[in-house]
Amino acid sequence: MPPLLLPSSAAAFKTRSAPNIVLSTKVDPWLTQTLKRINRIKRPLNSVPQHFRCLTETLSSPSAIWTLCSLMLPKAPESELRKDDNPLVEALFNYQMLTIEAYIVHVDMVSQNEVAFKLTPESIESLVDYHKDIHSVDTAAATWNWSEKEVQLKKLQEDFVQATNRFVYRTNAMALEGLEEDGAGELLCGRSDEVRSAIMGLFLPLLPPPPRVVDVVRPTPLLPSSTGAENWWQPTMSHSQQTSMDPWRIVPSSPNTTSSADSTSSMWASMGLNEMQLPSPSSSFSEPYTTECDSPPQFYSAPMTTAAYSSSMRMAPIPQLPLPSMLLQQQCSTSMGFGGFDWGRYQDMSMSYAM
Repeated sequence: MPPLLLPSSAAAFKTRSAPNIVLSTKVDPWLTQTLKRINRIKRPLNSVPQHFRCLTETLSSPSAIWTLCSLMLPKAPESELRKDDNPLVEALFNYQMLTIEAYIVHVDMVSQNEVAFKLTPESIESLVDYHKDIHSVDTAAATWNWSEKEVQLKKLQEDFVQATNRFVYRTNAMALEGLEEDGAGELLCGRSDEVRSAIMGLFLPLLPPPPRVVDVVRPTPLLPSSTGAENWWQPTMSHSQQTSMDPWRIVPSSPNTTSSADSTSSMWASMGLNEMQLPSPSSSFSEPYTTECDSPPQFYSAPMTTAAYSSSMRMAPIPQLPLPSMLLQQQCSTSMGFGGFDWGRYQDMSMSYAM
């Protein structure tokens, strides 16, 4: 893409001079018809130099001022505006119409096929006054106060002055169709909306400085009094783990009767009937006895049915188990089993399930 070059007259704070015009070797028919329409004196337009001379003289005229757009702006700061129930009255007393005008500084119909407009000194002055007297007051009132607020506000106004003097609007060369007599003109085909958006974009708000990041000073964590590595990695047993340990697993150093009685009592209290291991019942019927004699077989006891077995289970008396206090009378010896159970008395505790 070729560089976008503009004449020196398009620079900021430069006075107006003759526009820079570049035409192609073949002039478009719409440009010829536009020049014939605006010229009061009929002049020949049969060659490119004739078009160049006619267009240069027309756009260099002091009256060749184009109307780019119109802005509806308030007449005073927001705090001084008139309040009324009728919105039409508020619009008449509080707002003004500001017309933005410009002149052509560059016409390129070869490479870029564009035309460039620069704002007139009167339009620049009107925009600067509005920014200083109204916009700056409103944007300053909308922000909180800080130490460098006035400096930033003054810098904002200076930047706006630079931006309006550098403002150049570029558009397609077909905009020359809006050319009128004496070189004046008006933008067509919605190009005024583009200019309005571009100019309103120059009014920047006053931005306060970002909040300062406060470094939070955190206190240094205190180290433990003991620096031994063995204390750091030694696991500690919680209170719940200590209380959940079975009492029969704790073996005292000496066979104390009191400690054994307490541990055995807690064991019997925590043991339920479901945890007691009882011997499996023996067979409830006897095998038939046969002999080699010719007599019919005889049975010592008749086979017991399921119903009879169930009834015998209900009728069988439950043997009386020894109490923990009876077991404590015996000292720990080889006859003691798990939890103080004497396996020598196994026959006394067995249940007779068979008839």
